[in-house]
Order: sequence, then C-alpha cells, then structure tokens
Amino acid sequence: MNTRTIKGNWIEIAGKLKQKYANLTDDDLLFIEGKEEELYGRLQKKLGKTNEQIRDLIAKL
Repeated sequence: MNTRTIKGNWIEIAGKLKQKYANLTDDDLLFIEGKEEELYGRLQKKLGKTNEQIRDLIAKL
C-alpha cells in the first residue's frame, strides 16, 4: 500500500487499528504527511512488531 492510499483512507484505517488494538491512542495513530516512518516507528514500538509486519497489517485493513 502506498503513501497516497494510506493518506486517503487513514481515518478508516486508524479506526480499525484502534478497534483491534485497544492500547493505541490518537497520538500513536497521528498521520503527518512526510513523516510516515515516524508513524510506523510508533506502531512498531507500541505493538511489538517489525516494520514489515506493521506495513502488512495496514495493507490488509
């Protein structure tokens, strides 16, 4: 999934992630254009998954 697709659907994706992982906060899911790697890093740290696992998780939502 590319950045443009994520940006366009981010509210929906974030909602699904919050449903699946109750420990995620709005700050964890903050999407800032150009800082996607920070987002992936926050999710990696919070969920204990690799960068590739995070990308796959988001792509499947």
